[in-house]
Amino acid sequence: MKSFLTKWSFSLLLLVGTTAAVISQKTISGVVTDAANGEALIGANVLLKGTATGTITDINGSYSLKASVGDVLVISYAGYSDQMVTVGQSSTINIALAAGKLLEEIVVTGYGTQSRRDISGAVTSIKSGDFNGGVISSAENLIQGKAAGVQIVNTNGDPGGGVNIRIRGTSSIRSGNGPLYVVDGVPLDGGNINAGSPDLGAGDGASRNPLNFINPADIASMDILKDASATAIYGARGANGVVLITTKKGSSSASQGLQYSASVSSSTITKKFDLLDGPSYIKGAVALGGNATTLNKGGNTDWQDQIFRTAISNNHNLSYGSGSSASNYRISLGYQDQEGIIEETSMKRYTVRANTSHKMFNDKLIIEAQFTYANVKDQAAPLSDNAGYEGSVLGAALSLNPTQNVVDSKGAFIQAGNDQRNPVAWLAYHDDRSNLNRMLGSVSATYNISSSLSYKLNFGADRSASSRKAAVSRLFNINDIGGNGRAFILNLNSENTLLEHTLNYKTNLGVNNRLDAVVGYSYQKYDNSSTSIRMQRFKTDDISQMINNPQAVNFQNNNDAYRVTGGASIDELQSFFGRVRYVINEKYDFSGTLRADGSSKFGGNNQYGIFPAFNIGWRLSEEEFIPDVFSTLKLRAGWGRTGNQEFGGGNQISRKRYNNDGNLEDASFANPDLKWETTDQLNVGIDYEFNNGKLFGSIDFFNKKTNDLLVRTSSAQPAPQPFVWENLKGNVKNTGIEFSLGSELVRSSNLVWNINGNVTYIKNEVQNTGRRIQTGAINGQGLSGAYAQLIADGQPLYAYYLRTFQGFDAEGLNIYKDNEAVEFVDKSPLPKLTLGLTNNFKFGNMDVNIFFNGMFGHYIYNNTANAFSSGGGLANGRNAFTNIPGNGESGVNSADASTRFLEKGDFLRLQNLTIGYNVPMSNATIKGLRVYLTAQNLLTFTGYSGQDPEVDTNKAIDGVPSAGIDYLSYPRARTFTVGANVNF
Repeated sequence: MKSFLTKWSFSLLLLVGTTAAVISQKTISGVVTDAANGEALIGANVLLKGTATGTITDINGSYSLKASVGDVLVISYAGYSDQMVTVGQSSTINIALAAGKLLEEIVVTGYGTQSRRDISGAVTSIKSGDFNGGVISSAENLIQGKAAGVQIVNTNGDPGGGVNIRIRGTSSIRSGNGPLYVVDGVPLDGGNINAGSPDLGAGDGASRNPLNFINPADIASMDILKDASATAIYGARGANGVVLITTKKGSSSASQGLQYSASVSSSTITKKFDLLDGPSYIKGAVALGGNATTLNKGGNTDWQDQIFRTAISNNHNLSYGSGSSASNYRISLGYQDQEGIIEETSMKRYTVRANTSHKMFNDKLIIEAQFTYANVKDQAAPLSDNAGYEGSVLGAALSLNPTQNVVDSKGAFIQAGNDQRNPVAWLAYHDDRSNLNRMLGSVSATYNISSSLSYKLNFGADRSASSRKAAVSRLFNINDIGGNGRAFILNLNSENTLLEHTLNYKTNLGVNNRLDAVVGYSYQKYDNSSTSIRMQRFKTDDISQMINNPQAVNFQNNNDAYRVTGGASIDELQSFFGRVRYVINEKYDFSGTLRADGSSKFGGNNQYGIFPAFNIGWRLSEEEFIPDVFSTLKLRAGWGRTGNQEFGGGNQISRKRYNNDGNLEDASFANPDLKWETTDQLNVGIDYEFNNGKLFGSIDFFNKKTNDLLVRTSSAQPAPQPFVWENLKGNVKNTGIEFSLGSELVRSSNLVWNINGNVTYIKNEVQNTGRRIQTGAINGQGLSGAYAQLIADGQPLYAYYLRTFQGFDAEGLNIYKDNEAVEFVDKSPLPKLTLGLTNNFKFGNMDVNIFFNGMFGHYIYNNTANAFSSGGGLANGRNAFTNIPGNGESGVNSADASTRFLEKGDFLRLQNLTIGYNVPMSNATIKGLRVYLTAQNLLTFTGYSGQDPEVDTNKAIDGVPSAGIDYLSYPRARTFTVGANVNF
């Protein structure tokens, strides 16, 4: 309680302390009009640059606000270009806005930028003002639900936990399905840069999110390249889409000044499992044949309450930016302390970022530099995707006898051992901490050879050092650990180096014709090394000694007490690329892209791949036969080929190893024909805008087919290795349609209401592979070797392959269709429909943001219910859900993998609700103050019986991932945040 109050008090003092105000400003007033006809613009925004202070124009287009000399006013209105005016001595400033705001929006593309009107590929740009709010630990969650064709799923609610992002469907069986991330021009390694997954008796420890090192407050925009014509410039890494992250820069027109933000959050579990209490447990178990005398331990413990808590999180950010026409800079500091709703889980992040740009020699030379350093500290509980039937600490809370007390009369933990694990004891005797230090930076020099031609040299480096120390005491009574203990020390060092040369050419050919071209060379090297130390049979109970003192291990009679392993790998990528674009009469747009990639991951016969793309655009709104009501109407079409190389290196070469006799032997055979997966994608789209931005959006149709599928298959024996990598014939096909729509529904002097939404439909199918591949491992007592999904032709990826459950017979045993036949049940874990809907309201100085997201047309396999809630489990002393007693199931019935546990996963969630208020300021020290309240995960409408329908536990078999399985997932929290943004 003391810690709880201290955190709240400290954060609230910071928030209240920012309201100090002492120096007066003067009143600035004026009228905002349409530059074309002089008509007043009602509801135009007038803001002080770099602050949240502002107002909107009334019915006459008039405004009034406080400002100081030197402040910059930013005037904006839907369908018009923004305008900035510096406050001088005059107290009257009238502004005339020109039409064309939406058309001139700048979008980051691969190796350059384009205005929105010039884009002919499928690209979505999301600016920081449209990001999701609240407690955000990873960049992907900033844009969840904001872009058509982009599905973002939090695999669990662990602070810093995994996030799966799929752009236009899932395309690969065994290779990676996530997009390429490019931060300020530096492509990141797609692998996990956090050290290890130690098994401390609950399966492999959970992996961490590789984007956790980026402070969300430093991000200015995220641009998503979706179709192949947009991603082909990244060639062998563009098949799953590209996410371009651009961080905030200093202003080149006026000082940004000092900015500070602070928030404090409270998180609680949204839904507990409905378990039997002590008396109901005894009654239910006895009804199924249990022995009350043996089972009744005399207590009534809610084990969920013992491991869940109210979590308090704090977030603080401080930045300073400034600039001129010749140079600019921005520096920032960030701190986030996020507690998890399960005891002993947390994430702390410290960040430093500096961005700068300088022009020299009459703007001939431009030097730019970006640098970030992050330290991320994680604390993890014993939770795992593959915990076995005994379960992790969450499984223990679900299954343990509720009549058992936490401790005995002497205060010692009561431990029955093995499949009756005391979760409180487990948390007390377990410690798992990770520490990540990561530096990402780039330096570039651009030399303008002429007004049309420029050369750019870009050097980037990404360095990370991650360590993980994890241990469980010998005092915890489970097999192999009780009396022995176990500990791991894991280290992973990663280096990613980039060198690029590019030439850019831009020229006007006549009045309305333009030619843009870029050619370049890129070299990237990934160097990774790791060590793992596994220790057991300790002489001490002290966890600190276990992970810091090698002498704590008892070496006397056990040669397996201490084991050290390690590895290293180097992967290289060399690329040549080019893109040319030609615009005729500002109506017709033609572009072509070609990239040649050479990767050390592939065999000598296929080391280089060629990835072409082209697209065309027709700006119909420039034609005389199109009504003037269309301020924009553009047809787009494109085709391209991209690649996927996201799998481990070294599989194409012959490798040898030393055997126990010290002699060399074959470890693997070479495969010189191994090559990357290739994805061909066709996209046809239309962009539209009515009445200068009053209504706007886009529609895209896509057909995406992935060939040369990378899979790992069993080797013909005898062989030095049990498996081999190969390319399958056949393909995975994704077809779909995307809709995005935005509108300014109301604009008056009293109310502004904007709405933005997107809907995506996707169909997925495996074609012509000739294979049947198992995945979706199911855990539970007696379920060894069980699986729920099969990859096969004519089915979507991860199609459910199960017995069809038809109830219980008179004896309480399972009834299955067709004598227990296992078959495809026409159910998929892949959502057919995803949507996002945002409403923004502004009433004077108050603003409200309401964001919904949802997924539909998919099914979830509730492995948690399968493993921990059955008549057989209850009869044998394990707790169960309240719906088990009286459901007709026998105490000897087996909980097989079947459609009994398959449920619809449809949901609609009120993901984010924010209410903000811009406090009127009457001083020059504090230029702007905005206070806000944000609620996350406020309401979920679903028929799913589990804790949350947004779940994706990785239940891989032989490395083949699964989808849509829920097994002991870390629950998502409901979070309330109060915060303030201050501009000095």
